[in-house]
Amino acid sequence: MKPLPVSGEKQFWFNTKTMQVEEGPQSLAIYRIGPFLSKEEAAAGLDVILERAEKIRAEDEENWSN
Repeated sequence: MKPLPVSGEKQFWFNTKTMQVEEGPQSLAIYRIGPFLSKEEAAAGLDVILERAEKIRAEDEENWSN
């Protein structure tokens, strides 16, 4: 996992409702993924969540099939 932004640094968030990157927390927390260190990382935030979910699903299937 990448380091989180330090207080005072710019923070970027991915808004799952608007599917847009925000600089700083502009929307309700329920719609935000982040914080990220760059706009590019925030733009890929949804992909990161989906990849992690798939990994967890695969691990669960493996654990439950034994």
